[in-house]
Amino acid sequence: MYVSELILDYVESLEVEGGRSAKTAENYKLYLERFVEFTDDIKVQAITAEIVRKYRLWLNRYTNPSGESLSTITQSYHLIALRGFLKYLGERNIDSLPADKIKLPKVSRKQVNFLHYDEVTRLLEAVEGDDEASLRDRAIIELLFSSGLRVSELVNLNRGHINTKRREFMVRGKGQKDRPVFISKSAAEKVDDYLATRVDNLPPLFLSYSRNNVANQSGDYRRLTSRSVQRMIAKYGKLAGLTKHVHPHAMRHAFATDLLMNGADLRSVQSMLGHANIATTQVYTHVTDEHLRDVHERFHSDR
Repeated sequence: MYVSELILDYVESLEVEGGRSAKTAENYKLYLERFVEFTDDIKVQAITAEIVRKYRLWLNRYTNPSGESLSTITQSYHLIALRGFLKYLGERNIDSLPADKIKLPKVSRKQVNFLHYDEVTRLLEAVEGDDEASLRDRAIIELLFSSGLRVSELVNLNRGHINTKRREFMVRGKGQKDRPVFISKSAAEKVDDYLATRVDNLPPLFLSYSRNNVANQSGDYRRLTSRSVQRMIAKYGKLAGLTKHVHPHAMRHAFATDLLMNGADLRSVQSMLGHANIATTQVYTHVTDEHLRDVHERFHSDR
């Protein structure tokens, strides 16, 4: 059988059996189609370690029509997809290269870009006005910093999902895994202020007020999109005079960093972020290193 004939079965198994999101499955499909492009669609039995080696070289030299190359981490994602595909073949007793023959490159993580508490305050102060859109923007900024939600999780929230009285609710994150989310009193108040101005009965927690609003993948005509939140956060970052790149994920980083600097343990932060592997959470220990000097001076005996 040819690679192209099995891609659809594999990506469907990622969603059904692996619990992966539709977006992840879509990305894996794209990565495997690149492998088909490189090999001119060979039979799965013909995949060899040498072909994979040449494919890695091809990925490293690949450029799109705009002349842009693939980052090291994106190249790694292509290999992860191929390795997963080969593992899938092995589980179904389809003869091909063993998945463990693919070794992933070591990828150095980018430095975490996060906002300090005073920078989040400046971001909030940059939102002026009491119209519906401004109240929405304040609620979003407070909620992102207070909860550590991913932007995709935030825009998919409906009114019925969030409980501002108890200030806790469940969210379904990556891998279709549910986790508890807790929010501050201030965030709950900002969400209530925003909802109090709404006269519609639409389910989405956050609406788009753009004239060019179009239906998203869920068919919600006025649901705010992740891209809109990214643009909104970047806009207020500039208005606040912040020199660093401000984006929704920086708010998530700020949430995690703030917890650790105030004494939270790494396992608890891992649970609140919804990380499957604690190694993903450990990246935040590096950004809190500056906090260690204060700990040393406060608790280590001086001679």
